[in-house]
Amino acid sequence: MKPQIWFLTGSQHLYGPETLEQVADQSRQIQQMLVAGGLGADLVGKPVLTDSPSIRQVMIEANADPAVIGVIAWMHTFSPAKMWITGLDALRKPLLHLHTQLNRALPWSSIDMDFMNLNQAAHGDREFGYIQTRLGVARKTVAGHACDPDLIARIEGWARAAAGANHLRGLKLARFGDNMRGVAVTEGDKVEAELKFGVSVNTYGVNDLVEVVEAVEDKAIDDLVEQYADAYTLDPGLAHGGERHDSLRYAARIEAGLRQFLTDGGFGAFTSNFEDLGGLRQLPGLAVQRLMADGYGFGGEGDWKTSALLAAVKAMGTGTGRGTSFMEDYTYHFGPGEQKILGAHMLEVCPTITADKPSCEIHPLGIGNREDPVRLVFDARPGDGVVIGMADLGDRFRLVANTIEVTAPDEPLPALPVARAVWKPAPSLSTSAEAWLTAGGPHHTVLTQAVGVEALRDFATMLHTELLVIDESTTAHDFADRVRWNQAYYRQFPG
Repeated sequence: MKPQIWFLTGSQHLYGPETLEQVADQSRQIQQMLVAGGLGADLVGKPVLTDSPSIRQVMIEANADPAVIGVIAWMHTFSPAKMWITGLDALRKPLLHLHTQLNRALPWSSIDMDFMNLNQAAHGDREFGYIQTRLGVARKTVAGHACDPDLIARIEGWARAAAGANHLRGLKLARFGDNMRGVAVTEGDKVEAELKFGVSVNTYGVNDLVEVVEAVEDKAIDDLVEQYADAYTLDPGLAHGGERHDSLRYAARIEAGLRQFLTDGGFGAFTSNFEDLGGLRQLPGLAVQRLMADGYGFGGEGDWKTSALLAAVKAMGTGTGRGTSFMEDYTYHFGPGEQKILGAHMLEVCPTITADKPSCEIHPLGIGNREDPVRLVFDARPGDGVVIGMADLGDRFRLVANTIEVTAPDEPLPALPVARAVWKPAPSLSTSAEAWLTAGGPHHTVLTQAVGVEALRDFATMLHTELLVIDESTTAHDFADRVRWNQAYYRQFPG
């Protein structure tokens, strides 16, 4: 089912049927401009709305249609806002208020009152903006001409956020085992998460998975091993006839079984925990990396919040050609030279964040007390990105995001056989770290080069969830003030 965004145009009967025909025609032209400009979503136009019952009905239909991920509204002429009250009150899908008009330049010499009455979005959208504010409607407002590439890019980012929020609302997440023992930030209120975000989090014994893994047929393993040989640079010991080839086959067995478990249960995200591996001979590494590359959310050590967030951000980044991965800040480079963060995890970093062909290798791992695990090894692709984490503060969830620049490592890392990313956080390592710690941000994050900060702001608005952004303008003192102000705000308006 292809996601849809409905395009709603407001007017009224005051101007007569001929004018309403012009409104409908110009609405179609605006819709075509947005699509031609590169708006990736399937934009579906609806008949011009001129009264309260029809507005309420279209909002109810949008709520009920699973294909609809959001609604764009534009007041072509003057649409008295009282007629929008019950409809806006009923709407449960994300809303974007588009403030535009058909003509880009004014035809100065020919303007008459007919033109003024027809082309008065400047009037109608102010009325619409008022009633949204009066009702406390969470929305995004975008102003400019409909053919402006910057305006279309902002709408496209909002549409991506809507896709992420929609994906999260229907997400089923499987936890294999519990959280890592003694760790605080990976815990959280799963009931509140389902109420707030719509994600259903359920726990299974690891040996429930092991039963499926052990039942995988040799043909499925053979097919995966062939895929590995085609897609990656195989360590010679893992190749057919190599002394470690059986380890590669067992990694394929884990992938096939895990994929079947998730598919059969309708799960779009999952967690694992190296403290609870049951009858698994290896810590899942290669399997997790490949499932993330296919769009699944993942969190290590039972971190279901990061897994759900990763699934949503991956949905937001679909089709961009850029990657998103589970990540963890591991260690710092304070100098000489530029200060940077080295991020990785034990094994589970998604190969979508590299431009190079990953190397498929096997190495000892001093965690988990199992056989040496197979994993993909690579460096993340340089470029702009964002790291974002989710924390449960008890009375609410908080998202923390930091703009970053992913760079190549200063030197090769021959003794670190895991996938990794190196980045410079904005505005500096010290300010970024101080702000992140002040916010109570988690150590597990989502690193994305596919989704920008504005789309993440839209995503947070749609989820009615706090977002703190650390960027080039951040100072430690101002950020601490923002945290305190937010604390007061969310106590007053818990949402």
